[in-house]
Amino acid sequence: MKIFFMTLLLLFSNLNMDNRKSKIDNLINNGEFAKAKIEINKLLNGKEISPKDKLELVFQLEKMKRIALDFSKTKDNILNYIKKYYPDVTETDLKKWEKDGSLEYKIINGKKFYFNRAASNLFRINKEAKLLKEKVDGKSKNNLKLFLQNYLPDVIKNTQQERKRYVKPVRIRLNYRLVVNADAVPEGEIIRCWLPFPRTKGKRQKDVKLIAVNNKHYIISPDEYAHKTIYSEQIAIQGKPTEFKLSVEFTGVNEWHYLNATEISPYDKTSELYRKYTSERLPHIKFTTRVEKISKKIVGNEKNPLLIAKKIYKWINDNIPWAGAREYSTIDNISDYCLKNMHGDCGIKTLTFITLARFNGIPARWESGLMLHPQNNNLHDWGEVYFENIGWVPVDQSFGLQNSGNENVKWFFLGGNDAYHMIVNNNYSQPLYPAKIFPRSETVDFQRGEVEWRGGNLYFDKWDYFIDTEYPEKK
Repeated sequence: MKIFFMTLLLLFSNLNMDNRKSKIDNLINNGEFAKAKIEINKLLNGKEISPKDKLELVFQLEKMKRIALDFSKTKDNILNYIKKYYPDVTETDLKKWEKDGSLEYKIINGKKFYFNRAASNLFRINKEAKLLKEKVDGKSKNNLKLFLQNYLPDVIKNTQQERKRYVKPVRIRLNYRLVVNADAVPEGEIIRCWLPFPRTKGKRQKDVKLIAVNNKHYIISPDEYAHKTIYSEQIAIQGKPTEFKLSVEFTGVNEWHYLNATEISPYDKTSELYRKYTSERLPHIKFTTRVEKISKKIVGNEKNPLLIAKKIYKWINDNIPWAGAREYSTIDNISDYCLKNMHGDCGIKTLTFITLARFNGIPARWESGLMLHPQNNNLHDWGEVYFENIGWVPVDQSFGLQNSGNENVKWFFLGGNDAYHMIVNNNYSQPLYPAKIFPRSETVDFQRGEVEWRGGNLYFDKWDYFIDTEYPEKK
C-alpha cells in the first residue's frame, strides 16, 4: 500500500511539473517573459526538480534572451528603412503588413518589437513591396543566378554524354575563421571551439585534405557523427580576440539524376529505411492538421512518388519566398512555422519539404553545410529524397526552379546538386564530438561553429565567422 501511494504521489508530482512547464511555454509564446522568468525561478529554487527538468528550464531562460536579441527593432527603426520606398508610410500600412505576415513582430512584456530583419524581409515577402523596391533600386545583379545559368546546362550535357551521374569534379579550398570577441571570457580561461569540416560522401564529395589549423592539438570527428567537425581549444588573452582558423581542401563533384516517373517502383513499406524516413521526428517534422490540409491542396489524388515530390517542390517554390530567418533554436516547430508564416530561409524551406514529403510516404532526409560558389559563400541547407530503383537523390528546395526553357535545367535541383555545395551534416540536432557540455547556439543545424568555456555557451553575439574560398586547379 505504501508503494502504491508513493507511486501515486510521484505521478501527481510529474503531472504538476508538466502543467507548470506547459504554463511557462504559453507565457513565452505570448511574450510574457517577465512572468515566465518568475515561474521558472520558482521551479528552479524548489527542492524536488530533476536534472532533466532543470536543464529544460534553464534553456527556457536562454531562449527568451535569444528571442529578445532577434526581436530588438522598434517601430521607428522599421519606418526609417521603409520610408525610402514608401515615403508616406502610415501606421495603417504597418498593421496591414503585420496582419498578412509580411512584417514579423512579437509583443514582449507588453511592448512591440520587430524582427531584426523584418524591414528588409518585407521587400522579399510582400509581392507589391518587392516590385516597388525593384522599381526604386533597379534589379540587382544576381551573380549566383548568372553562374548557374551557364553552369547547369554544361553539367547536364556532361552527364548525358558520359552516361554518368557524377561529373566535372572541382577542387575547393575552404579558409574558415571564427573570431571570439575580446574579453568574451576571462583571461586565462580555455575556449572550446567546433568548426565545420567537409565530410566524405562517396563520389559526391571526396579527397578531403586538412591544409592548416592554428592549433597543434585538434580532433576531427569520426564519420559516424552526423555533424562533421574539427575541434580545438585556445586560451583567452585579455583585450584580444581569440581566433580559430582552418584551411581544408576537398573535391566536390556535380551530381544529377535524370528522373522518370515511369521508372520508379512502389516502395517496400516494410523496410527500415522507409519506416524511418517517412515518420515524424518531433518537434520539427510533425504531421499537423495544417500539414494535412496543405498537403491535400498540393498533392490531390496523385500517387506517383516523383510527381508528388515535384508538386511539393513547385508549391514551396511558388508560395514560400526566401526571407532572412530568426534563430532556429527559438522556433518550436520549424515546418509549422513556415506553413503558418509562408516564408523561410533554406533550412526552413528544406524542413517543410521533408515534412510534406514524409507525410505523403516519400522518404526524405536532411543535408547541409556551406555553399562555396564563386563570389557566393554562405551557410546552406538542402535535403535528399529516396526513390525506389534510383536511390537517394539531392533536393535543394531553396535554390528552387531555375529560369530556363530546358526542363532538365529548370528542375535541376530536384534530383541534382552542384559541386559547390560542401556537405558537413547528414542529419540535424545530433551530438557533437567531442561532446558539448552546454546547450548549443544552433540546436538544429551545424555550420557557423559552436563555442563554449567552463562558464557556459558563447552565443552568436559573442563571436563572428568568415568564409573564404580558393579553387586551386583554376590557378
